[in-house]
Amino acid sequence: MRLTAKSEYGLLAMIELACCYGQGPVSARAIAERRLIPARFLEQLFAALRRADLVRAVRGAHGGFVLSRNPAEITVLQVVETLEGPLTASVCDTDRGLECEQAATCAAAPVWVRATSALREVFSSATLAGLCEAPDRPSLDEPVPDRTVDEAVASVTVPRPKIKGSSHSGSSGKRRLGEYRHGERVL
Repeated sequence: MRLTAKSEYGLLAMIELACCYGQGPVSARAIAERRLIPARFLEQLFAALRRADLVRAVRGAHGGFVLSRNPAEITVLQVVETLEGPLTASVCDTDRGLECEQAATCAAAPVWVRATSALREVFSSATLAGLCEAPDRPSLDEPVPDRTVDEAVASVTVPRPKIKGSSHSGSSGKRRLGEYRHGERVL
């Protein structure tokens, strides 16, 4: 299973529409600016969502997009599968899995199937209306805080793996990246 920017951006756009449900159309440009989504990419997502009858386009000077039905009736699963295709855990869940020589004895297959089932359950139980009512969701009137890519990257901490050192690894006792010792390479 693979969730991409399509799902993330598409769901954010659908939440914006759900929170404005009954108030008229919302322009793709306004959503793109608010959620920092590339406008052309968002238009492509709306085209797919329109084909699936999840949104309607409203033409005119005050046009934009509206949900095709009540936000309480649209699940996250519907949005994700519209944009990404059916959720499958691995090759095991596809037609190619039927051809797999290890299908009958694969120890990992049950884990992938359970993971997919759990994800489908979470996505199918979450509606757009429920996501609009989340207590920590910012108001539509609040501007999205400006954040540079450098600030976003700096806020992510990645733990460094511990590398077993040997007692004769140089004067400092530390290994350098790309250095080989006893048949292993330090990454």
